[in-house]
Amino acid sequence: MQKKAGVIGLGLIGGSIGLALREEGWEVIGSDNDPSRVHEALDMGAINDEGSMKDCEIVFVATPVASIADSVHRAFQEGAKSVTDVGSVKGSIVKQVEDTRFIPGHPMAGSEQEGIRGARADLFRGAAWVLTPKDGSDDSCFEIVQSAVISLGADVVVTDPDSHDELVAIVSHVPHLAAGSLMRIANTHSQEHRSLLRLAAGGFRDMTRIAGGNPNIWPDICIDNAEAILSVIDEVISSLAETKTLITEENKSALLGRLEEARTARINLPTGVPKDIDLAIVRVPVLDQPGELASLTRLATDIDVNIYDIEIAHSSEGQKGVVIMVVPLEKSERLMGGLMANGYRPSVRAMDS
Repeated sequence: MQKKAGVIGLGLIGGSIGLALREEGWEVIGSDNDPSRVHEALDMGAINDEGSMKDCEIVFVATPVASIADSVHRAFQEGAKSVTDVGSVKGSIVKQVEDTRFIPGHPMAGSEQEGIRGARADLFRGAAWVLTPKDGSDDSCFEIVQSAVISLGADVVVTDPDSHDELVAIVSHVPHLAAGSLMRIANTHSQEHRSLLRLAAGGFRDMTRIAGGNPNIWPDICIDNAEAILSVIDEVISSLAETKTLITEENKSALLGRLEEARTARINLPTGVPKDIDLAIVRVPVLDQPGELASLTRLATDIDVNIYDIEIAHSSEGQKGVVIMVVPLEKSERLMGGLMANGYRPSVRAMDS
């Protein structure tokens, strides 16, 4: 029987999820408050049909941040079995949704393209997709969501909602605001010097590319994640002030040191998951209770171990089970150590090629 998924919100992200799910063989039901988007999604094959989320194994909510909680509640009311979202702020959303079948998420992928016409099935391949389950989240729903996300080609990262919001303020929200500020400054000066924007070379274009994204989603994001964003803005202002002082003092060596530090950090940014890699299977006996999968995956994320696949084998005797994780062989001992330090008794073996 064909698996059934739902997508609420048929913009760039929602449309891309629909296309990717259909490539994986899912029947996809779509919904959007704009009928023209539904028609476009049907025309380009991002969804099979429009309708209720009833009997959907998983529903992805891809609406603006302000309406995510209402859409999650609606999906459950219509009969969805598990629900996740793609909002770039998590703390404010999890406070509004108490259902343990809701597994909050955030794909770290996007495009300067707007709307469903910019959607592509490969948008998430090699991208990080953050899941932020709360304590007590339904393990079977977590497993469904993680499995679906992995099938879209993404690498799952698990953390808590507050940590997520702090991190994305650094790597997504403030960079977008900084790009917008630079672009507005350049545009202001171009009124006096018409040739200015013609001089914009690759570096400026690369740094300000994200300013070309859809601006309509950003006011809600900024307000909902205001505390973390303001904190990072203060850090950026402080760092620029220090750099300004070094320039004023003509301190070339200190300037060079700061730039070299930044260059090294930039070079060491992760570039994706290698395809040809030796894998190991780690088995962890656990109590069969809500939140175990989320706890284990969060631990793996904290010690920088990627999980390529995960499942829980339920025991027919008592409240026990075994979590089975597929991880890089070279990091399996690190994971084993972390698990044992937290009271687990795992076992490991190399995965046959």
